[in-house]
Amino acid sequence: MATVTQQEVAPLHKQFSITINKEDYLPQFEKSLKEYSKKANIPGFRKGMVPAGLIKKMYGSSLFTDEVLKTVDKEVFKFIEDEKLDIFAQPLPVDMNLGQLDVNNPNNYTFTFEIGMKPGFQLPDLAKEQVKRYKVNVTDEMLNEEIERLRTRYGNMTEPESVSGDENVLNVTFIETDASGNEIEGGLRKDNSLLVKYFNEAYRPGLIGKKKDDTIQLTLDEAFDAKEKEWILNDLGIDSASGKHFKLLITKVGHVEPRELNEEFFTQLFPNDEVKTEEEFRERIKQELQKQWDAESRNQLHHSLYHVLLEHTNIDFPADFLKRWIKSQAEKGEEKTDEEVEKEFPAFLNQLKWSLITDKMVQENGIQVSQDDLRQFAKDQLLGYMGTSTLDEEQQWVRDYIDRMMKDRKYVEDSYNRLQTQKIFDFAETKINAVETPVSKEEFIHLNEEHQHHHH
Repeated sequence: MATVTQQEVAPLHKQFSITINKEDYLPQFEKSLKEYSKKANIPGFRKGMVPAGLIKKMYGSSLFTDEVLKTVDKEVFKFIEDEKLDIFAQPLPVDMNLGQLDVNNPNNYTFTFEIGMKPGFQLPDLAKEQVKRYKVNVTDEMLNEEIERLRTRYGNMTEPESVSGDENVLNVTFIETDASGNEIEGGLRKDNSLLVKYFNEAYRPGLIGKKKDDTIQLTLDEAFDAKEKEWILNDLGIDSASGKHFKLLITKVGHVEPRELNEEFFTQLFPNDEVKTEEEFRERIKQELQKQWDAESRNQLHHSLYHVLLEHTNIDFPADFLKRWIKSQAEKGEEKTDEEVEKEFPAFLNQLKWSLITDKMVQENGIQVSQDDLRQFAKDQLLGYMGTSTLDEEQQWVRDYIDRMMKDRKYVEDSYNRLQTQKIFDFAETKINAVETPVSKEEFIHLNEEHQHHHH
């Protein structure tokens, strides 16, 4: 019968040694030898008639090692179960010496392991946390901007002969050249579409009168301001504009005629509503805008809650054990250095901490994701893909789509995690006393940018 001794290395960090006796593994080893001799195909012997001594000589060492390690594994997990130890990851072997195993001289063997145990901890009292719920109220300026954006988006595209102003659209091909305008062999060549107003103010007058098939020689630094240049760089798939010259070939000049504010346009945008007048249209757009900003505000609140829970929950960890565990996970031939482990450890610990926090919230508050939740999530995604807000789930093709998604294991796992996280934040939101704080659109965007910069 196996015996176990244990000792504490550090808080939440233990070592235990398991000694197995010959009687614990020998019977199973001998049984494995007999079974192997029945199955072995060895030239010169009929199947099932290979002498046991030959099998032992040829395969005994590996079978012996397998049976010893299987016995050790069984005893390790029996010990953890009997002691009711709530541990991180798997036990790590300490100086695993397989050289001591000798099939010709079976003996009692001792193996040592270390474990890191999950700590007990308390979640913060969310009712006492000071959290702001920012409120962006839609202004007339914001409403007018959105209406103009929609009029342009759904407007009619015309093809004037030449560029006449900032609202013209240019379909162009970026062609990389040298400083003299000669195309570079193998250089960048990519199509794009730009509004004239994307060019910087000083550059735009030179575009007036340009036509299809005209070319323009430029550098990105001279033609675009910082924000627009960043967009262009992303579109072109390059990191820097430094030292690069381009020839722009105009392949089309376009102009969008904004849609008229009439009942036909209102019905196109809101087919399920009775929107007949401009006043009703403006009110409906304002409602939609307010929903969007309220959703953004709620996302920001949930982001704040994430940091409250993470930063105000005190959890002790067996750091040395966890660092050894990270190191043990490296692929063969790619062993991590101590410096690499130290570098990635803070992010790893944050993820582990968040996992413990969410597990505790789920268990203590009965937060569950049901099959119906998953099906509704799949349906909502389908609505988003189709750009509609209503869909009859009783239609066969809709049911078939949802049924197919429910059989996709990765999709179900990802959806489950997203829904569970959302439910955790929804629950946390009910426990806080958030102070509603009115801010402008610009202030809200700035606050978000500052917050993201601070936490990255």
